[in-house]
Amino acid sequence: MAIGRMAVACLVMAAGLAPKLATAQGAGATRPRPGVIDLWAAGKTAFGVFVPDENPAPRGPNRGSAVYTVAGGQALAKNPLLDFVFLNLEGRYDRDAVMATSEGLGKPGTPGRKTLLVRIPSMVDAGPQVTLQRIKEILAMGADGVTLPHVETLDQGRQAVSLFADARANVWSPANPSGTVIAMLMLEDPGAIAQAKDIADIGGYSVLACGIGSLTGALKGDRVAAEKGNQELLTETKRVKLVNMLTASKDDVAQRVKEGFLGLLVPNDDAIKAGRAAAGR
Repeated sequence: MAIGRMAVACLVMAAGLAPKLATAQGAGATRPRPGVIDLWAAGKTAFGVFVPDENPAPRGPNRGSAVYTVAGGQALAKNPLLDFVFLNLEGRYDRDAVMATSEGLGKPGTPGRKTLLVRIPSMVDAGPQVTLQRIKEILAMGADGVTLPHVETLDQGRQAVSLFADARANVWSPANPSGTVIAMLMLEDPGAIAQAKDIADIGGYSVLACGIGSLTGALKGDRVAAEKGNQELLTETKRVKLVNMLTASKDDVAQRVKEGFLGLLVPNDDAIKAGRAAAGR
């Protein structure tokens, strides 16, 4: 009888621990390694696109929310030119969009699966606790990485990196080459760019990028000054061996490859083909 009660107790304990174990695995403890990491580790440029908004309504104030579907993810999964896809939820967080896109791309660990990066609202806007919860659930739903935009100060950068640690994410970084989760920070205003060296030195994360469109806006349209800040940030990322991601067009993608950007977000297949040619891929 005592042995029987002990067995039942053990089963109950195991059942109680199961959700916690699943959460830890979802955050990165036993995740498959996304293919884009192997490209970056080899010093090769990876190419991706924004996940298309499928809302058929014309753009305008009454258009409504963006729409992302499983079918849309499946279409992206079939494109042999893509290394990663970038789901932009900065303006409105939508967990269903993450789930649908991830499902469409296929099960994590499937050979050739496109890497899924998700940009969420800034930590300043959402608060650290909400941001932490979003990181956890995004990774649990099968995304490969999370992008935190508008990091404004060194302290915010440190806090952003700590959230991935709190989520128990096995972050890929120069200090952790066996990591499986991509943690990305974005600097998008002059004050943040001025602290680029210190933010690059924080460590514990994967990608540091300039939001060059937002930076240009913050500089009142001064594209020359924005590009100067972009290049300063590129120098710092190279120094500490972080990946630097940027948007590019067919006209400048070859130049961005030559400059050393390892992640390029482009608008279409023609731009990817031009970038791959420049990268020798």
